[in-house]
Order: sequence, then structure tokens, then C-alpha cells
Amino acid sequence: MEALAVRLSGLDPYVDGAIRIVAFYDTLMRRRVDLPALARASAGLAECVAGVRLHGTGQVIRVAPDGRQASAPPSPASTTAPITLDEEEIGTVWLERPGPHNPLDEVLLDRLAIAAAAVVERYGPARTTMADPALVELAISSDSDEAARVRALRLLGFAAGLPLHVVAVRSRLPLDQIGALLCPGRPVKAASLADVGVVLAATVDQDRFPAGVRAGIGAAESPDRSWREARTALRFTTPRQPVVHYDDLGALTLLAQVSQDTVRDNADVAAIARMAGNPADLETLDTYCAAGSLRRAADLLHLHHSSVARRLEQIGKVLDIELTEPTGLMRARLALTAWRLLND
Repeated sequence: MEALAVRLSGLDPYVDGAIRIVAFYDTLMRRRVDLPALARASAGLAECVAGVRLHGTGQVIRVAPDGRQASAPPSPASTTAPITLDEEEIGTVWLERPGPHNPLDEVLLDRLAIAAAAVVERYGPARTTMADPALVELAISSDSDEAARVRALRLLGFAAGLPLHVVAVRSRLPLDQIGALLCPGRPVKAASLADVGVVLAATVDQDRFPAGVRAGIGAAESPDRSWREARTALRFTTPRQPVVHYDDLGALTLLAQVSQDTVRDNADVAAIARMAGNPADLETLDTYCAAGSLRRAADLLHLHHSSVARRLEQIGKVLDIELTEPTGLMRARLALTAWRLLND
């Protein structure tokens, strides 16, 4: 193999340089260097600033050609390459070359990215978003003792004392995409447990959930309690309100504790169930309950308020509830919510 490499290198200076770069990084990987050492070696080889960034932790390493931390403000990257592990992009490597582009920069960054992925995998935890479901379950289970929970969280990449949010998700989108959107540049892990996805994140931006995702967000500091809250909040989601934070539910969470038999036997809920066969009436009632006023509901439904008024009058007769009265509106809201929980 070495003889072949020598013969190839004699054919083309570019091939000779590429082979030397590959051999350079092979040596670094055999020596099991860490990320800072890998960045220092790369900056020296490229004779310009080299950078490494991991998305999961937000760690950024910028090293000057002399091996010291680059102190000058970052220049625009002249060349970049993704760090990929388990088919997921976990970071980026780049060069900040001030002069003309070097044809071998792509080869150098390709090998740097491969070496960086190997370092992350070796010294872990792996910075991929998707995690071992058993480890995630151990972190959020109420049956886990505190020592086991702390160890699981540490293996997942969450240091002691780091804020942790638990999210219950139902979506056709891949969980790793959802996690990356919710918590860019900060620790985030995801796994599927039965029919519910779990996302553990250092921060959660409620406005960053993509369309088509139903999500409940827990509020407690304890992961096991936060997971219970997240699942409860998920049950309260609707097409109109696809993301629900447990803290925003207040006394409504009491409905989730009522037995299903008790809910079914309630006359208002039974009336909602009978009406559910008419999607237009159900949408009108849902919109009116959410809006709290006839005119606002008409705006949301893109109908004249007189048309909505007629619909609500008929719906009120079916439910035997005076919807225009505050008490009737409250009854309809509770019944509609309870019916949804029953069919969750």
C-alpha cells in the first residue's frame, strides 16, 4: 500500500499533498488526541485559523497557526465541512484563510471532520440528538433512584445542575429534527417511548416547534415529575393549540385526574360526543370557546357573525346549554376539553 501511495504521489502534486494529509490525520487518530489538540494540529498544517464547533454543546474551538487560541474576531470561513456521526450532523469544522484558496483545503477539512467525529464518539457522550431509549427512560422514570437518574443524565450529556426541560411529542417528523429546532446550540436528546416521543433539552423555545407537531412541556425541576406533566399537557393539545405548557393549564389539569367512567357519564360530555359527528358544528363550538366572543369567532371562521350566531343557537339546543351566558360558555369549554381527554 505504501509503495502504491509513493507511485501515485509522483504522478500529481495534488495527489501527493492529499496522501500526506490523510497520513497526517491517521497519525493523529492513532494517538487519540482530543479536540483542542486536533484543532491545533490542523491550524498548523493549514497555516491559518482552524475552527471546530459542536452543535449539541455549543463548544467552539478556534486556534491560530501558532497553536494558541485565536483572539482576533472570527473572519468569514473560507472553507467549511460538516461533522457527521451516525448519519446526523453534530458540528462543523472550518478554515479562516485570508489569502487565496488552497485546493487541498477541502481534503484537510474532510479529514478533520472525520477525526473530530471519532474524538466525539470516543470521549462522548456522543453528541447526536437521538439517544438510547433505555437511558432516557431511566432519566425520567419515577421508579429510578436519584443516583441512577443522575448517572443517566450525565451519560446523556446533561451535567449536574444544568437546567433540564422535558417535552412529550407526537409528530410524523423525525425527533432529531424537532430537538435541533427547539434547542439550537445547547444540549438536547430525544428518544421514542411507546407511542410518545421524549425530548430532553437545556432550553425550549415554544415558538420553534414546526407545524404538525403536538407537544406538551413539563414545568417541574425533577425530570420524572416534569415527564408526567409533559404527558398531561400533551393530552390538552388541539389543532388550534398544538403546543401546551403545563404551567399554563392551571386548574384544568384536574380534569386529567377524573376517571373516564365519570367523564362518560356526564351529560354535557355525552352531548358533545353526540355532536362530534358533525365536524362543522364541532369546529364552530371549538372556535367560539377559544375566542370567547361571537364576533371574534366569526372573524376566525371567516363567516358573518349572524351566521355564527345561528349555528351557536342550534348547537346550544343540541347541548341544552345557553352558550351566550358566561356559565354556559364555561360548561361548554369544560365539556369539550373533557371529551377530548376521553378520546386522547
